[in-house]
Amino acid sequence: MNIIKKITPLIISLILFTNALQISAANLNDAFTGSKLDGMAGKMGYNKTTNSDILIGTIINAFLSILGIIFLVLMLYGGYLWMTDRGNEDSVNKAKNVIQAAVIGLIIVLFSFSISYFVITKLGNATLTGSE
Repeated sequence: MNIIKKITPLIISLILFTNALQISAANLNDAFTGSKLDGMAGKMGYNKTTNSDILIGTIINAFLSILGIIFLVLMLYGGYLWMTDRGNEDSVNKAKNVIQAAVIGLIIVLFSFSISYFVITKLGNATLTGSE
């Protein structure tokens, strides 16, 4: 019961923070729609996006957002363990291991995202131009 009282403000602040990010991203997306370049590109036969592009991008963004939240929660948990260890060496080692695992996980996710982004852009260029 005590842990629920400690985690509840964290969960509420995460929900409010993620909602604020979604609102600002929606406004930024609206700023770039309807430009004259889009109309000229459409007349020349280039489509800006297709349904599969939007779907894949949305899935990847949602997955990365969830992983980012998990990383943040693990870092906060590791920091909380470290700050409340009261000189207990086992608790310090556990906190260090949690933080180290979170950072290694973030590095793996960033590398996998960069590799997948590179492959997807190369495949997109190859299908658009007909060559590599």
